[in-house]
Amino acid sequence: MALGRFISFEGSEGCGKSTQIERLCKRLQGIGHEVLLTREPGGTALGECIRDLLQHAPEGENMTPEAELLLFAASRAELVRRVIKPEISSGTFVLADRFHDSTTIYQGVARELGDKIVSMMNNFAVENCLPDCTFLLDISVTEGRERIRARSEGKEDRMEREPDSFFEKVREGYLELANSNPERFVLLNASKSADELELEIWDNLNKKYGVGS
Repeated sequence: MALGRFISFEGSEGCGKSTQIERLCKRLQGIGHEVLLTREPGGTALGECIRDLLQHAPEGENMTPEAELLLFAASRAELVRRVIKPEISSGTFVLADRFHDSTTIYQGVARELGDKIVSMMNNFAVENCLPDCTFLLDISVTEGRERIRARSEGKEDRMEREPDSFFEKVREGYLELANSNPERFVLLNASKSADELELEIWDNLNKKYGVGS
């Protein structure tokens, strides 16, 4: 049995990751591939509880950056061992809405915890389980904010309520990370239409892995 593939999607809030993951899932399933969608934080029963604490629960307000880092790592460690590794081994395409790169950028860069401690926590949590390919959907902070406001109807989560300066750091951090890892990252202009992005993603996967052949 052939191993599956692990594809992650990254980007700032409002970049359209969820839409593209769903579209890619339908394309892959349409040609006979087994596909699993997962997200971070989340993807397991424990991870979903941590997700609520990180994004919505009042107890999570004003948590320290260090506590935030550890909670993300806990969710990721559970997801890797309970879900991602077994599914890849069984030949499944795993499509992840965020993975360790989000922690590198959000906690390491934007929260200013630094690369050393964040890299150590990421390495411990993922246990050498890294994406084969990562699509980075890049969007301006202004446009991302507009999309968030349009979809949230004034009910933004804890992370979405961060100031523009935070998301400027996030965007710059992602671009630097993608530029330093060109073999894994595919940088996409998320201001394009959803249809255009879908085709770009599909074309890139075909070039890398021949998924449509």
